[in-house]
Amino acid sequence: MKRQEYAARGPQPEEQIPVTTTTTRQYRDTQVDVKLVLCALWIAMLFVFAYVDIFGFLRADVLNAALRGKVTAGLTVNQVFLTFTLIYILLPALMVALSLVLKPRVNRIVNIVVSLVYLITIIGLCIGETWVYYLLGSFIEVILLVAIARTAWKWPPPQIAPKLP
Repeated sequence: MKRQEYAARGPQPEEQIPVTTTTTRQYRDTQVDVKLVLCALWIAMLFVFAYVDIFGFLRADVLNAALRGKVTAGLTVNQVFLTFTLIYILLPALMVALSLVLKPRVNRIVNIVVSLVYLITIIGLCIGETWVYYLLGSFIEVILLVAIARTAWKWPPPQIAPKLP
């Protein structure tokens, strides 16, 4: 059949014109282990925690107090103060690793307790603060700590293997 004859004839009933459709790509969501979620939340909390403190040194009142050997709360910066500050910061830093290696039962309890203790101390440190960056950073820290406590609280129960006959 010549090309012109085919074009003039048009589609025959037995012929089907292919129809193309676009489909949306489906991505599979994977379950993330609770230990990894807790670890990531502790890391995020530590980043916010550190940056709020680092940005504080851009404030004249904080910087001047530090140069005088004081902190804004009126405490003297000495070995005792720095040792307790280090201990205060070490615990959430250690929680990054501990969240990955502790057994589930202990992990759950430790994450709930430590996150709630830090939540209370961070709220307490906001009393009397007027700088928005500090309050916003502390608010984000509190949200992350609530997420840590909630994630640990809702830790999936162990699956019981079926009894073999």
